[in-house]
Amino acid sequence: MAIDHAAAHMPKPDGRDLHLNEAELLLQNLDFSPADMKSAILKFDDSTDFHFESPLPTPYAVNNIVHGRLYKCDDQWRQKPVILLLHGWNDALDHHFFFPRHARRLNELGLNAATLQLPWQFDRCPRELGAWGDFLCADVLRTVEATLQAMAEIQSFVNWVTEQGCPFVGLWGVSMGAWLAGLTICHDSRIGVAVLAVPIARLDRLVEEVAFCETIRAALQNRSVDLRRLNLVSNRPVIARENILLVEAEHDLFVDKETVEDLWQAWDKPDIWRLRHGHISFLAAPGLSKRVVRWIAARANEHAAK
Repeated sequence: MAIDHAAAHMPKPDGRDLHLNEAELLLQNLDFSPADMKSAILKFDDSTDFHFESPLPTPYAVNNIVHGRLYKCDDQWRQKPVILLLHGWNDALDHHFFFPRHARRLNELGLNAATLQLPWQFDRCPRELGAWGDFLCADVLRTVEATLQAMAEIQSFVNWVTEQGCPFVGLWGVSMGAWLAGLTICHDSRIGVAVLAVPIARLDRLVEEVAFCETIRAALQNRSVDLRRLNLVSNRPVIARENILLVEAEHDLFVDKETVEDLWQAWDKPDIWRLRHGHISFLAAPGLSKRVVRWIAARANEHAAK
């Protein structure tokens, strides 16, 4: 049912230019380095909700405003770690329901939590006629640009957190968010800990094989773009493997568990939890959230003790 629902909401091919040559050129010259990324300038709407301008703007104004939430653990929050939660593709269930629960549990252990709406998702989805309405679509250039935009926004937020004095920044991503978290820890050594839950380890296989990407394959009409540079298995983390946790769903119909196993091997076997669940049902695995929070807190405490 979830796959059918996802497929029904994928942008349909309409004969427009897919910008394959431009996408190939951009993929050959990818640069995820955070060295020159400007810090976000957060504007708070209330005690929790904030927004800031994307450091990589697009032609659509609504997509250029990053919406987020900062769940402060106490009045001394600047002295405590911040864990950034990254949702999956159109993942309203996590973003609006599970993430606030995760945040409360992190707060209880003295950790701050934050969320960001990723590009082309939720409030950032343009309504103009003719606009591609999603992060993943047949316009491969648009998907690559969205990846760069998301990475820039994560790094921009991490810069802001660091400037506030927070001693430790962690990432906890789900599905597409886990993929972006994985790319981030392959280029930003400032990240102290990363939890990748059901990560998209092979973007190329996702586009080539998964049912809800059928509209993308139809639009490509047997043409292809080499997406291997966006595969987690093609990159290496720049943080210690002891600070990486992979969560695998053994009955996953979105992300083949073999790709997660390949990632585990490629990254020198960091911690991995194999759950007898699917891509979505793992969210309700008994006690999982508490286990992850404790795992993160243990590493944050180790960092503080150094």
